[in-house]
Amino acid sequence: MKKGLILAAALLAVGCASPLNAQSAPSTSTAVSIDWNHAEYISRTTPTLQVVVNPPLRRGNVVHDGAYQAVKKLKADYVRYVPWLPYPKLAVAELSPPTAQGTSWDFSLIDPMTIDFFNATKGHSRIINFSTIPQWMYVTPKPVAYPADPNQVTWDYEQGTELRDPSMKEVADYYARLVSWYTDGGFTDENGKYHHSGYHYSIPYWEVLNEIEGEHHMSPKTYTAMYDAIVSAIQAVAPKTQFVGMALMAPKNSPFFAYFLDHKNHRPGVPLDFISYHFYATPRGGQTADQWQDTFFAEADNFLQTVRHAEEIRKRLSPETKTTIDELGVILPDDNSPEAYKRITPIYWNAAAALYAYVYVGLSKQGIDVAGESQLVGCPSQFPSVSMIDWNNGKPNARFRVLQLIKEHFGPGDAMMATACEPANPGLLAQGYKTHDGRRLLLINKRNVEQTVQLSDRAKRIEMVDLSTGENPPQVLKLHDASITLSPFEVAVVDIK
Repeated sequence: MKKGLILAAALLAVGCASPLNAQSAPSTSTAVSIDWNHAEYISRTTPTLQVVVNPPLRRGNVVHDGAYQAVKKLKADYVRYVPWLPYPKLAVAELSPPTAQGTSWDFSLIDPMTIDFFNATKGHSRIINFSTIPQWMYVTPKPVAYPADPNQVTWDYEQGTELRDPSMKEVADYYARLVSWYTDGGFTDENGKYHHSGYHYSIPYWEVLNEIEGEHHMSPKTYTAMYDAIVSAIQAVAPKTQFVGMALMAPKNSPFFAYFLDHKNHRPGVPLDFISYHFYATPRGGQTADQWQDTFFAEADNFLQTVRHAEEIRKRLSPETKTTIDELGVILPDDNSPEAYKRITPIYWNAAAALYAYVYVGLSKQGIDVAGESQLVGCPSQFPSVSMIDWNNGKPNARFRVLQLIKEHFGPGDAMMATACEPANPGLLAQGYKTHDGRRLLLINKRNVEQTVQLSDRAKRIEMVDLSTGENPPQVLKLHDASITLSPFEVAVVDIK
């Protein structure tokens, strides 16, 4: 191999794992050693999640209490909240254009979930993203209808590519009023009428729109102009709020990075506090856990290469800008078809959970600020395979439990120590950490088979999530020897003496 190719292959590996396409087969027994005198990286990555608005999160639903209680107990920062297009009545506060006779501003369905979110994240930072622009602000051949039932899903609400107000003042004012409703006690509408809310919540971060290259098919130039207009309008009513830009759905080789991160393309004084983008593994139809063990992590390695490319652009054009990868997960084929959720087997949740843990480590090595798992609640017709909560009973599944495990044991400031495996094992991630609370080892079984790990250090206890823990919290066990058996797709944290 040429030197550059060797380096690229090495960069793909996370922890002591070698790339999945390595020639050597996975070993059933791997010796793991950690050099506690050699820190390779200092993590700055905060693990967190996103909360997407949908009917199960409405008050009175069996899922509501358990889901929001899980968020409250997690105590995560940078939790992302997204009222989104499939349910217009739950996401858009002004569904009809203003007339001389009045306006359609209505928060009666939006407020309960939003206030519950604010309460569940009290004392922690949050990123708010009302991502859906009122459809009437776009030019379309005819008005776009939406369901009268707020619980009925629709995927046709967002249409058009040209704003009816090309100055973008109309859309910017909409967002300024929306922010004022939650932060400044109310707002004055288009007809000069004041609407009182009495709310004075803190919104530390506002993310401007979502997956912009897909929703209304914006160009980098159009989005950047809209970002500037919305940010400027919000700053006038919430001067302490910082902003997140882009939320790309397809970051690989995206032209948005170079255009948006170039300050010359923005109005003077418009901040570029954060950029954001997304990753979902997308296995082919008919695959099972035996194929997921390859597909999930190979796609993750490709994504980490995309991150590396994006970081090169960010560091060159706007090094002060931070990065949040605020949607991380898996979307199974035909996920929104009526019967798709019935094909989700219990081991799937563990495989998807192991993927998040693996990507979290990879992002930490690249200095990414936030790694947000997607999403708190999915449900049939609204991406059930992305859910972190059982949509039938409101209990956390393995995806939430692994986030909980990582959040409780790792975070910004941790030293990531040089960690070695013998023999090299592409099916295992092992990463040693020096944390504020002591020495720890993160283990991720990337395979649908048991693996044995032999430790060179003495260990006190292990806390783990596997198929047996189900919807229960991570299991804690005392360790009496240096041998650990990892079940398929298990994620475990070992306390080192």
